[in-house]
Amino acid sequence: MKQNKAIFAAIMMATLPIACAAPSSDNGETAEVTAPAGLIADLGGDPQGPIYTKNQGETLALSGYDAVSYFSGDAPVEGSDEFRVRYQGFDYQFANAENAATFQADPAKYAPQYGGYCAWAIGANDALAPGDPNVYKIVDGKLYLNFSEDVATRWNEDIPGFIENGDKNYPTHDPSEHYAS
Repeated sequence: MKQNKAIFAAIMMATLPIACAAPSSDNGETAEVTAPAGLIADLGGDPQGPIYTKNQGETLALSGYDAVSYFSGDAPVEGSDEFRVRYQGFDYQFANAENAATFQADPAKYAPQYGGYCAWAIGANDALAPGDPNVYKIVDGKLYLNFSEDVATRWNEDIPGFIENGDKNYPTHDPSEHYAS
């Protein structure tokens, strides 16, 4: 029960800025602002590099998968539009309110490395390639995605080296970049 109260309090505190925001319109009157359906919180922040989305201009990160579910030990699950949290301008979906609250407490811990782009591509070739949310590995408490099982096999050959290179390469990419097929 105590944990449920803490989760509820975290959700309420995170949604307060959304519910209370009321920017002025051009004529000086206060405009009514409503959050999009399902948006629990907007944590703000700017992306530190490009974030993979299926189509340029979209904001759904991690192909809609629940970022917290990767760390539970089970297979990752798809999130629901009912439980969305905006972080660095992109929307992360969660399977339930508890996972959304967990993400809100430490989004950098759960968001995929390299913006959800393929860890091998950024580490080996300084290139952007889509990350498949079903081809992943948790390394030192961080989530890394790869393009395919074949690519993951190559990445597994030198994970520390690819991470070292990826950590150098990824910040050199502009947040506005998007993988183009």
